[in-house]
Amino acid sequence: MSLTNQLNADMKDAMRSKDKETLNVIRMVKASLQNESIKLSKNELSEDEELTILSRELKQRKDSLQEFSSAGRDDLVGKINNEIAILEKYMPEQLSDDELQTIVQKTIQDTGATSIKDMGKVMGALMPKVKGKADGSRVNHLVRELLN
Repeated sequence: MSLTNQLNADMKDAMRSKDKETLNVIRMVKASLQNESIKLSKNELSEDEELTILSRELKQRKDSLQEFSSAGRDDLVGKINNEIAILEKYMPEQLSDDELQTIVQKTIQDTGATSIKDMGKVMGALMPKVKGKADGSRVNHLVRELLN
């Protein structure tokens, strides 16, 4: 089932159960998908494009969570945590630390990287492989650790 179909089905369920929070998050994601579709002049987005948008929405909320936490806004922290949990249902399963480390090590070998100066080359080859399956900052940290 495509992401759009899944969102539509979940939106109907949220309406039936009067789950306003889930409904609002789904509507925001659908709006982002539609805006991207209009921007790219396409009727339907590819799975990769949908995943990019979902990742962007998730990252925005995680950034907001950090800001609200540092500002002491506990009321908003709870709301953002719920939104993150809803969005994560639509993301692919995240890679474990061991799986990610294996992929990073193989990519470092494939690119012939030897120092931190080659980080851009490694990240460029690596990110398409782990897109949506691992957080970029987590990948960045692991690459730095292995190249040092």
